[in-house]
Amino acid sequence: MIDLSQATVDIITGQLDELIKKPIHSISPQALSKYENEYYLEKCSKSKAMIDEARKYIPGGVQHNLAFNHPFPLVFTGANGAYLTDIDGNRYFDFLQAGGPVVLSSNPPEVREKVIDLLNTCGPSTGLFHEYEYKLAKLVSELMPSVDWLRMFNSGTEACMAAIRVARLATKKKRVLKMGGAYHGWSDQLAYGIRIPGSKFTQAHGVPLKTFKYTDEFFPGDLNALERKLRRNQLRGGTAAIMLEAIGPESGTRPVSAEFVQGVEKLCRKYGCMLIFDEVVTAFRLSPQGAQGIIGAEPDLTVFGKVIGGGYPSAGGLGGKQEYMKYLAAGIQTGDKVKKALVGGTLAANPLTALAGYYTIKQIVETSACEKANANGDRLTAGLKQLIEKYNLPFVAFNQGSICHLETVGTMHFSINWRKPWTIPAVLDQTAVRKNEMEHMGSAYMAEGIVTLAGSRLYTSAAYDDEMIDEALRRFDRIFKNVVNLEA
Repeated sequence: MIDLSQATVDIITGQLDELIKKPIHSISPQALSKYENEYYLEKCSKSKAMIDEARKYIPGGVQHNLAFNHPFPLVFTGANGAYLTDIDGNRYFDFLQAGGPVVLSSNPPEVREKVIDLLNTCGPSTGLFHEYEYKLAKLVSELMPSVDWLRMFNSGTEACMAAIRVARLATKKKRVLKMGGAYHGWSDQLAYGIRIPGSKFTQAHGVPLKTFKYTDEFFPGDLNALERKLRRNQLRGGTAAIMLEAIGPESGTRPVSAEFVQGVEKLCRKYGCMLIFDEVVTAFRLSPQGAQGIIGAEPDLTVFGKVIGGGYPSAGGLGGKQEYMKYLAAGIQTGDKVKKALVGGTLAANPLTALAGYYTIKQIVETSACEKANANGDRLTAGLKQLIEKYNLPFVAFNQGSICHLETVGTMHFSINWRKPWTIPAVLDQTAVRKNEMEHMGSAYMAEGIVTLAGSRLYTSAAYDDEMIDEALRRFDRIFKNVVNLEA
């Protein structure tokens, strides 16, 4: 059972509050140097050579923001079940799961075979309707009570953009409130308040400030602060939508409770704005009904991401009730009086993605993959807590089912208070230092054969068993043994 109660969230938040007050504990410089020399330089030489070459043609040497960079990115060539393999033949436990969409396993054969059959008969894209567009939309609608209709896009970013346009058309209001610290893609208007609450426009390099005229953020878990923003917006034309991740920003890194989300839904009804759930990570991972099926709140619109295509490319979607989704009707139509939101995408809902999404979600449901992945997350987190206690470390481990958090420095638990501008430089300095040590910890994990998301988040899948989880914990044990107080 996934515990999203206020009492549990308060305990975790209190632990994170204490973590960022304490001296930084991280992998010792001696142990890090040993990993760099004995693992990366000796056992990952092909990766290093390729990355050195790639830097001549690719900015920073990699194309993806999740690629780990210390001491250099590794090149992965294989994915199977619970494992990844790099170009040097080293094998790793996959706790990255492509950033969250992999719930069954990495590259599940039952889906791959269906994809190969499609490529032999149809090809990946036609630009016309394919039967699996219908099959996928019907399946999602049957599983998610809040979804009548589904429109596919190329990514979660595009789906978030479409959600805002729909909300503005449906409410005839302009302003959007998002949860501080949350990432809803990299579109101009939503590149606001990301990473840590209060960051506002500071992470939006290249975006004109006037772009955020109608965008604002609210502090996670604070209903009073949210209502103050809603009241203020009422005086300026009202709020079109509140957008949030239902378990908290950055996949619950700063957790929020079910009670809080239920409170947000009530505020939406009170102030006449739409509730948008970003379930890019949580949909078909926490449950077949997503986070909303656990929380007991019903959004007006739901954003889907990678999992809607089974981890295959060009995957994103927006679902909701017909009265809202009518603004996304596609095709060349005449005589329709409904003003349509401007959206598109040549490769959206391509046959390959739609088929892969259909069979992936179908398999997730039929094999109880969510339950298995969640149980693996519970076992992993319990083991991490025991290791933290064993070595008397200030680290914080918690999970929302198969989404596991191992906070060693609490980088994303900081916030910026613009009412006290003199404190901002110190906060930025702390987050930079702690981010560096988070990367060092992630480097140690990788050297022990554990791939994580940014050294602080781990996703479990149904492909793991108890023995695999226990072996991963033995590797964490070896790392924690070499953690020291860097400020001592």
